[in-house]
Amino acid sequence: MAYYLQDKYISLLTDFGFKRVFGTEPNKAILIDFLNTLLPDYHHIKDLTFKNTEKLGNTPIDRKAIFDIYCQAENGDHFIVEIQKAKQNFFKDRSVYYSTFPIQEQALQGEWDFNLTPVYTVGVLDFIFDDHKNDDTIVHLVQLRNQNGEIFYDKLKFIYIELPKFKKTIDQLETHLDKWLFILRNLANLSDPPPESLQETVFSELFEVAAIANFSRLEQDSYQNSLKYYRDMNNVVDTARQEGVKKGLEEGRLAERSLILNRQRSLILRLLSRTVGELTNDLTTQINQLPIEKLEALNEILLDFKGLDNLVDWLKANISTL
Repeated sequence: MAYYLQDKYISLLTDFGFKRVFGTEPNKAILIDFLNTLLPDYHHIKDLTFKNTEKLGNTPIDRKAIFDIYCQAENGDHFIVEIQKAKQNFFKDRSVYYSTFPIQEQALQGEWDFNLTPVYTVGVLDFIFDDHKNDDTIVHLVQLRNQNGEIFYDKLKFIYIELPKFKKTIDQLETHLDKWLFILRNLANLSDPPPESLQETVFSELFEVAAIANFSRLEQDSYQNSLKYYRDMNNVVDTARQEGVKKGLEEGRLAERSLILNRQRSLILRLLSRTVGELTNDLTTQINQLPIEKLEALNEILLDFKGLDNLVDWLKANISTL
C-alpha cells in the first residue's frame, strides 16, 4: 500500500488509467472535451454513447478487434480511441484494419445506398513514429488524398498524438490542447492541489476520477498491475533498443522486434499469474505459441479476467480461429 500513498493520481499511460478516465459513462464529459480539443469547431461533439469494445468478424475465421474505447457521437460519427505504449510491427496497418469494423457495422439489410457516417481513429502514442523523428509535429491528422493533395474522402480520419515530443513545462502551457497533452504525460506526477492553470471544470472532474484515494482495494490492485506492466514494457523497449543499436541497422531492428516480442510474452505470463493465479504448463505453452496479433489482443483484455476460467475460455475462442 505504500506505493499508493506516494502517488496522488494514476498514470493515463496505463491501460487501467486510460480506460478509467476516458472509458466510463459517468465520466464521458471528460472524453468529449478531449475529443473536441482535437476536432474542428464545426464538428464538436455534444454527446456520445459508449459501444461494445470487442468487435467480431463476419465469419468464425475472421479476426477480432478489441478497442480500448469505442463510442458514437450523437450525430452518428464513430470514434475509436486507444493508448499505445510501444511500437508494434505494422502499427499503421493495425489502425486501418481496426477502422474497418465501424465501417462494416453500418451496412443495412436489404436496399442500402452505402451512405456512411464518419469514422475517426484517435491514437495516443507513447512513442515516436520512425519516419517522424525529425518532425516537430505532435498531433497528426491523416486523411485520404489524391495525387494533387486534395481530400478524396473526408469520412475516414486518423489522429495520432506523439506524446514524447511534448516537452512543455507547466509554466509554458498556452492552449487547451497544451493542457491536455501535459496531463496525459504528467498526471501521475502532479500534487494536490493541482497547478492553478489546470483548475478548469473538466480537469477538476478528471482529477476526482483519477485520485487513487477514491479507488476500492480491487481497483488499486488492478491499477498496480497495469502500472507494473507499463513500466516493465518500457524497460523492455529501452533494453531492446540499446541492444539493437549495437548490432547495426536492419539486423538491429530485427533483433529489437524479436526481443520485445519475447519479453512481452514473459510480461504477460507474469501479469496473468498475478491476476488469475498460477498457470498450468499447458496454458503457458498455448500462450507462448500465440502469434503477435493474438498476443496483443490478450494483453488488451487480460486485466478484465476474474479467474483462470476466463483465460481458458479466451484461449479456446482464439486458438480455434488461428
